[in-house]
Amino acid sequence: MSFGLHVLFYVALAGSVTSSIYCGMVIAAALRFGLRKRRDDRADADFTPPLSVLKPLHGTEPGMERNLETFFEQEYPAEFELLFCARHESDAGLQLARAVGARYPHVDAKYVTCGEPMPKFHNAKVYSLEKLDSIARHELLITSDADVRVERDYLLRMVQNLKDAKLGIASCVYLGTAYGGDQASFAAKLDAVGKSVEMTSGVLVADMIEGTKFALGATMATRKKSFRDVGGFAELGQFYADDFELGHRLAKQGTGVKMATHIIRLMVQDVPFWLSIRNQLRWMQSTRRSRPWGHLGSGLTFAMPFGLMGLAWGLASGHALAGVAWLLAMAVNRWLQAGAILGVMGDRRWLRNVAIYPLRDLLGSLLWVGSYGGDKFYYRGKIYTLKPGGRVEAPDEA
Repeated sequence: MSFGLHVLFYVALAGSVTSSIYCGMVIAAALRFGLRKRRDDRADADFTPPLSVLKPLHGTEPGMERNLETFFEQEYPAEFELLFCARHESDAGLQLARAVGARYPHVDAKYVTCGEPMPKFHNAKVYSLEKLDSIARHELLITSDADVRVERDYLLRMVQNLKDAKLGIASCVYLGTAYGGDQASFAAKLDAVGKSVEMTSGVLVADMIEGTKFALGATMATRKKSFRDVGGFAELGQFYADDFELGHRLAKQGTGVKMATHIIRLMVQDVPFWLSIRNQLRWMQSTRRSRPWGHLGSGLTFAMPFGLMGLAWGLASGHALAGVAWLLAMAVNRWLQAGAILGVMGDRRWLRNVAIYPLRDLLGSLLWVGSYGGDKFYYRGKIYTLKPGGRVEAPDEA
């Protein structure tokens, strides 16, 4: 064989080995998570302090009305308040929240505005959280994004994590769910299964190896004190991945950070493929800046690129059957990973999502490569620059 074929073979072999080791770790982490979840689900949910639920809003999207309704339908046996904040009173999301709230007059809900973010406060979500925190009546907080959809026991289950006074924050993994179900585009389904499997795999493996040292911002159970302990909202507002930074700083201080076993749904919009790619690439770029070495190593956790390399080697070297078998082995690798994660998370579309996950793995690897292509990203009408450590810089500061 030529030198080039030797290089191709050994790169494909090395990547196949590392991705297979990772698959085994994911399966072990999923089993561990399943045992924890079973134990937590059976435990008495007897911790019911008063809660403030903070929901920043910015505009509306398909399915958001149902997302909001699930928060008004909570079966929580103690006092809780729902607090909504948008930049302006005319915001469509805030108006929708008011309309939904009018159908649930028994729920204590408030609707406020915060105006445009201050200079050097680029994360508008955190700016809204600062406003909501200032009017929240209770010390214990539940935060959630507008695209989150929950079950009726969500508040009750999430707050149990704060029973431990040493715990500063608990977040949870989520099932990506394409809005429109079976009628959603294939791009939306790939995005959703990536959020379910790729994200959850990394989170559960990290938790198994070294414990949780970060938070996921889709929903968090936390304390007012936790935001103050990491420097306040103005400090967090300088980061794109404010959730990661909040959990990371608390963990470095020795405050308890936990990945809860409760599972929520993250609704994925059916947007054009190019827009879906741009949104996913933005998160990859953010991860590269927030966790540079971890992100670099994650390139070895993908399987399908190395399977394609194995196929290319087989076709070029006269070992076509071996190349096809190599590619199939990597597809099985991803099916096992997806099956373990989606099974333990109770995905109702388990079979379909497992079947398409090898394609998502290949797309994820391309996005990983693309994350090294630049530091600028488009978000809500502006182009930002990601700086080392995950801070963001607006164009007028460059």
